[in-house]
Amino acid sequence: MAIDLDTITAIDVHVHAEVSCHDPEDPVMGQFFDAASAYFKAPRERPRLPEIVELYRAQQIAFCLFTVDAECGLGAKRLSNYEIADFAAQHADICIPFASIDPHKGKLGAREARDLIENHGVQGFKFHSIMQDISPNDRVAYPIYEVINHYRLPAIFHTGHSGMGTGMAGGGGLRLKYGQPILVDDVAVDFPDIRIILAHPSWPWVDESLSMALHKPNVYIDLSGWSPRYFPEQVIRYANTQLRGKMLFGSDFPLIHPRKWIAAAREAGFRDEVLPAIMKDNAARVLGLA
Repeated sequence: MAIDLDTITAIDVHVHAEVSCHDPEDPVMGQFFDAASAYFKAPRERPRLPEIVELYRAQQIAFCLFTVDAECGLGAKRLSNYEIADFAAQHADICIPFASIDPHKGKLGAREARDLIENHGVQGFKFHSIMQDISPNDRVAYPIYEVINHYRLPAIFHTGHSGMGTGMAGGGGLRLKYGQPILVDDVAVDFPDIRIILAHPSWPWVDESLSMALHKPNVYIDLSGWSPRYFPEQVIRYANTQLRGKMLFGSDFPLIHPRKWIAAAREAGFRDEVLPAIMKDNAARVLGLA
């Protein structure tokens, strides 16, 4: 059953699946989960896929679900893209499957991307360049981008500060420089049929992401990872004016609960006529649901 936009209240474009229904938690990722839970003041236990869909169904919120593949960059075993895709297929009325492939996998990663799209219904991709220890414009990733571009799918790129690694010695070995939004500008130029979503308000490079969304028709911004009460002023200003069609609701669940994000958004200064677009309409268009 496809998503019925009339029966849902919002679309959350940024939901993490972090533990498998079948396999134990990876110990390397476990260290990062410990630190992220402390940083976000979030519960340490990560929900499994059935718990996630139950929570979102109860709130009538559709959501994009993905893992982060950092097997090459971090040495952490990923949750299978195929497990997420197969689970999402069972809940297609509310769950939108995204995949994550470490860019270091190059042409082999491109083969996986094509298979996930053609045979498993994947509808988008997630990249976290900081965790993957690679610049988003590194040419080794281009075979993967070529597949995404061919199918005209969206791709979410983490930008700005990373809660993952915050507080760990040496930041857990993660390099924040790879979160600079302008590094994704090359991807937006070279692959104009990818609908690029810059994740998070991109602090401390907020203005770069705003500039890119103004300049490139295929660049959007999701507002996940921060409570709206802490958004920089210019994010609210552009959301209310020139970028009113470019901003998307994202929570960063399980680190931020969608209910808390929505409550804060209602008090953040978004205009009454703008908030419905942020919550659902813009994402429906970017995801090809409307």
